[in-house]
Amino acid sequence: MVKVLQIIDSLHAGGAERLAVNYANELNENQIDSHLCATRSEGPLLESLDVNVGYIFLNRKSTLDIAAIFRLRSYISNHKINIIHAHASSYFISTVVKLLIPRVKIVWHDHYGNSEFLEKRPVKTLRLCSYQFSQIFSVNPKLESWAKNKLLCKNVRYIKNFPVLKIPHTHLTELKGKDGKRILCLANLREQKNHIRLLEAFKLIIRSHPDWTLHCIGKDFEDDYSKLFFSKLNEYGLQNHVFFYNAKSDILNILQQGTIGVLVSKSEGLPLALLEYGLAGLPVVCTDVGNCGNLIPNGSYGILIKNDNATLIAAAINKFIEDENYRTTSAKNFNLMTSENYSKERVIKEVVKIYHKITTHNKS
Repeated sequence: MVKVLQIIDSLHAGGAERLAVNYANELNENQIDSHLCATRSEGPLLESLDVNVGYIFLNRKSTLDIAAIFRLRSYISNHKINIIHAHASSYFISTVVKLLIPRVKIVWHDHYGNSEFLEKRPVKTLRLCSYQFSQIFSVNPKLESWAKNKLLCKNVRYIKNFPVLKIPHTHLTELKGKDGKRILCLANLREQKNHIRLLEAFKLIIRSHPDWTLHCIGKDFEDDYSKLFFSKLNEYGLQNHVFFYNAKSDILNILQQGTIGVLVSKSEGLPLALLEYGLAGLPVVCTDVGNCGNLIPNGSYGILIKNDNATLIAAAINKFIEDENYRTTSAKNFNLMTSENYSKERVIKEVVKIYHKITTHNKS
């Protein structure tokens, strides 16, 4: 039997983290002995992990935390794990463990969100580690091409992200504002996600639509960007119009309370939030970064903004606010497209096939 351990740095509610949990849960239902490891910190996504999925938290304190490395080695040995599916930066600890247990195969999943700025990506350590990878999964074609040109693993493949929205039973979030007039932004509070530009746009929107509200859901890292965000929120007088909820695990419950989904990032890979908007049946406004243009090929699927100009963002959101028929039809089209092309069944079937191929291959 194939035994797979997903490894991710934390269980905070980011896109890569949600995808790691999605894989762990779905593989468990597809004849894979599924496990998940959080290396540095836990978080609200732990509540979403199925009880039948094996789990270990390493409480890793540094890059070369010897105690954490040996805890991971023991878990892999005791549970006879044969594939490590390493997400994002967890490739390093995975490579170290492979040197201790050479029989283990590594699949590295590249979620790099700054795919618009790949020329600035640090590559030296990753390139060295990539010699030990059996397979690389890239979340968009641009990252796939980059890995083929820069890394030492010969097996590189674009694998689509897939959304999973489950009905939560506890800790339900109740959004403020009026039903039918809520705009949602699912994104951790980081500069890349461009929340401040969204505030600038929303300042324009409430001039003509003061009863609409903006709801930001994502991890607050309490850093300089966080301080700037809340400072601008107050400066623009948006305290009664914009609400921040920090990281949440009841995403379906939140989406069901929303009216429009927005994502105005400066750079993306393949944003899971956009797929979740689609699966939940929300109309979407998104900047043309990463693979977003493939998700929204024309205006019948949503509104794709060519740059992050606040006036353009406000105009796009206003179009949805003022044209309910367009809002409804584009949401239906986007829902159908994401359900058909980014289904968990299709992606998991492809990944399981690759797992089986890796475990029967002679390469160590």
